[in-house]
Amino acid sequence: MIRVYSSISVETILSASITSSQTSIVVATGTASALLGGAPLSPAGTYQFTLALDPDTVNEEIVFATFISGDTFTIVRGRAGTTAITHASGATVRHVLTSSDLDYFNTAIQPDTLTAKGDTYIATAAGVVTRLAVGTDGQVLTADSTVAKGAKWATPTAYPSQTGNTGKYLQTDGSAVSWQAAVATLNVTFNAQTGTTYSLVSGDVNKLVTLSNAGAITLTVPNGVFTTGQQINIQQIGVGQVTVVSDGTTVLTSTGATSTAPALRSRYSAATIICTSSNNFTVIGDII
Repeated sequence: MIRVYSSISVETILSASITSSQTSIVVATGTASALLGGAPLSPAGTYQFTLALDPDTVNEEIVFATFISGDTFTIVRGRAGTTAITHASGATVRHVLTSSDLDYFNTAIQPDTLTAKGDTYIATAAGVVTRLAVGTDGQVLTADSTVAKGAKWATPTAYPSQTGNTGKYLQTDGSAVSWQAAVATLNVTFNAQTGTTYSLVSGDVNKLVTLSNAGAITLTVPNGVFTTGQQINIQQIGVGQVTVVSDGTTVLTSTGATSTAPALRSRYSAATIICTSSNNFTVIGDII
């Protein structure tokens, strides 16, 4: 918690006695604000304000106030080497600076721990802070659990020089290709089928599946193979008519006369099968 202090705190008294186990005190009506002297104690558990109960007596007890509500303070008992004991109504309550506070400042991280421009503080464990020396120009701070401080300065992965790449397309690995090469990656690839039955596979996505046979051809759209947005192009290049059918669980829709089993209209007719949602497909193109 953050320790807070006030140079204008006004001492007060307990309005009721407390036992050695109580974790709150109530001070005289309307005096809590003056006792704090402008120091914050909200939100709860964020700040601590040092108080002495029965100061300068054999019954002195140091407590840390951590929250205030009206004239009631939430406190942590028996701090700075003192013991939690009973205090009577009317006991003095005073804001004090203790050896515990001075030790806190003495052991806190001092500004001269940082010795160069760009140095930073870094935690090596819970509550343990040390200096991380600044890296060299161009390095970035990188998490690394294998080093003692949990992070280090490192040179980032270099991307290839882009000199001479004007008019080219930059790829994710930092290299560049000509527009001709980029377009080439969009070229359609083919899957030629010559049997009377064929069941689509995941490798058919974005391909043109050609179907050629003298007899009728049944093209099956299987369950659990394709995901939403994927598409397969098909074309009948033989005289045998191609009919698109479900495997019994997939759902097909189309404008064909038999919407759940559309057929390509004639030789060289083509269509696209699109997965619209899990195991649901629509067939669009030159179909009947």
